[in-house]
Amino acid sequence: MEKKEFEDELQQNILPFWITRTIDRQNGGFIGRISGDGIRYPDTPKGAILNARILWTFSAAYRLFEKPEYLETAIRAKEYLLSAFWDKQHGGVFWQLAADGTPLDTKKQIYAQGFAIYGLSEYARATGDAEALEKAIELYHLIEKYSLDNELNGYLEAFTGEWHEIADMRLSEKDANEKKTMNTHLHILEPYTNLYRVWPTLELKSSLKNLIELFLDKILAPSGHLQLFFDEKWINKKSILSYGHDIEASWLLYEAAVVLGEADLTERVIAVIPSIVEAASEGLQSDGSLIYETDPATGDVDSDRHWWVQAEAVVGFWYAYKLFGKEEYRIKAENCWTYIKNNLVDSVHGEWYWSIKADGSVNAMDDKAGFWKCPYHNGRMCMELITKL
Repeated sequence: MEKKEFEDELQQNILPFWITRTIDRQNGGFIGRISGDGIRYPDTPKGAILNARILWTFSAAYRLFEKPEYLETAIRAKEYLLSAFWDKQHGGVFWQLAADGTPLDTKKQIYAQGFAIYGLSEYARATGDAEALEKAIELYHLIEKYSLDNELNGYLEAFTGEWHEIADMRLSEKDANEKKTMNTHLHILEPYTNLYRVWPTLELKSSLKNLIELFLDKILAPSGHLQLFFDEKWINKKSILSYGHDIEASWLLYEAAVVLGEADLTERVIAVIPSIVEAASEGLQSDGSLIYETDPATGDVDSDRHWWVQAEAVVGFWYAYKLFGKEEYRIKAENCWTYIKNNLVDSVHGEWYWSIKADGSVNAMDDKAGFWKCPYHNGRMCMELITKL
């Protein structure tokens, strides 16, 4: 793997696609969907996740390369997040807007608040913008006020627009309706880490340390896999193994511990990374790719090769290689990158496909850009390798 490969992929394929294809010049922000076959759907609702991830990606790209077009896109994402997605009455960001910017689903999914912090803190990191930092801190305080379970620890999944209890807490239709999830905790860990870089207070340090310890003590199973769904008492409710989340967590936990700067906790994290990496490796295939998930209880296997899983695999295995020096980790990272180049990258129309199906065919049905298909996983993979190689 060479640094230039990742620079070219990021700056000649991924970022230009989002700049040229997704900007909504009629209603502001970014359009809600581009299908896998490249058709734009400007009337599709707009998701907070998409906007926040665009904000993070282009802020990070501007911080690295200082190109004005990256800053321009980041500014658009920041301004739309704070003008259209921001709940000016109750605080926090709405889950979904209509195409014209009218609030469509005002619930407060903590996962979305986390990504808004991630994007805003990165914008502040890249530009020094005081408003972005102020709003990121405000979101942090909202999460700590409403979502933190002061009795049993951890963060509750979702709330109504007014921050009251909500019956359906699911992040998506495929998820279990449980009060605490690995996924939301992972994507609070990630923005709290980034916020700590620009706002290193004792309050946030305590929150970030607690999150790392929750992963070590509650979420990580003895097998090395992450447990995904819990009730409020931290009882595991599902047996599903998510290989992409395993490998993603292996390096995000390390990053969080290093940024936090406590040697003992960093050692605890480093000690468990090999078991997480080995658990994730159970999903590796002979072609270098990583399948999506397995349910040992039912025997169901989802063998699709999702774009984000492959991106996180490259980063996670590379981090493990740099930490432990094992050639097998380097080979796994390189093999997965080769798979991405040969299968997922759309070198003709730009960006990556959603997935490659189990039979090897391209999944052109699911989004090229959309509520969940964003430039953050593959964009971040490129930026991580650019800075690490």
